[in-house]
Formats: sequence, structure tokens, C-alpha cells
Amino acid sequence: MIEIRGLKLRCLIGTEEWERRKAQEIFLTIAVLFDAARAGESDDLNDTVDYKALQGKVIRLVEASRFFLLEKLGAEILRLALEDPRVLEARVTIEKPRALKFVRTVAVTLSRKRGE
Repeated sequence: MIEIRGLKLRCLIGTEEWERRKAQEIFLTIAVLFDAARAGESDDLNDTVDYKALQGKVIRLVEASRFFLLEKLGAEILRLALEDPRVLEARVTIEKPRALKFVRTVAVTLSRKRGE
């Protein structure tokens, strides 16, 4: 499993009018499950999931997005992660700081297996 933890990005997200006016900070943790045995033997980037490439795709998606719900953003990130045929399962947690008063963050976690 590869995890990208604490990816800090900004995007328009939310249902309230004030949330639609200015990009907000979110934090992502993305995990992808795959068979790492071949890469463990070969030490070759072509035999693994390239987490730098995945990060770049996620950044482009998030920064261009204008979703209302964290759940929709998460579903799109999972779809993107599962585009790599080596990924068997993907999980994403999206944290939205200051989404509620008196709360440090609100988080949504979604997961999907290949073929679901």
C-alpha cells in the first residue's frame, strides 16, 4: 500500500454561498492498495504505482474542481486512482478545516475496490 498523507490543496467546495466565493484549504490522505512484490524485486518504478504521478493528477483535479460535496470530490479522486490498472483498492480522506464552528476539521473517508 502506498499512502500520500496530508496533501494540502485549495479548491471551491461547499454548499454555502460564502464557500463558493473563495477557494478553501483542504487536506487529503490517499491510499492505494496494489501488489508490490514485483517492484520489491526489480527496484523499477515501472513495476509500482508512481505516487508522484498520482499526486500530480489529484492536484490538477482538485484545483480545477467546483464541487458542492466532499463526497463527490472523494468519488472523483477514487476514480482517478483506479485508472491505474495495478491499483486494486483506493481510499481517500478529505479534511475541511473550519467547516463548522468549534471544530478543528470535518473529514469524509471513502473507499472503492476495483470492479465496484
